[in-house]
Amino acid sequence: MLELTMASVSEADTGATAGMLMADAPSEPGTMLRVGRDRGVCRLVTPDDWLFVSRVHLEFLCGPDGSWQVTWLRGSAADPSSQVSMSIGNQAPQPLAYGGTAPLPRGGSGEIIVRDRTAPRSVNVGFYHEG
Repeated sequence: MLELTMASVSEADTGATAGMLMADAPSEPGTMLRVGRDRGVCRLVTPDDWLFVSRVHLEFLCGPDGSWQVTWLRGSAADPSSQVSMSIGNQAPQPLAYGGTAPLPRGGSGEIIVRDRTAPRSVNVGFYHEG
């Protein structure tokens, strides 16, 4: 099972917890959870006017062995308008490359942060991957 929580934070909302969204999915091969602006395909959706987030920005995919990975999907722009970093447990956040994929540890938790490059806004996605 993969559990996700998402908070959209702007400078005006710093410290607020309203607007938290949650999603979960069983660890079955091929299961997918997406984060982005497109309500038609994403389980966790950011505000429509947050254009630094792609229609489908992050994709969580369960592999054949029940392990999960996250991919920052490449959009139509060669240079993204956001930065994505990921921390696992208590580790310092590490950048996730545009178009890059990273495994999520079994029995572990962490956070993926999508930051707007032009304004003090971010999308914080916490995860927990049951062991």
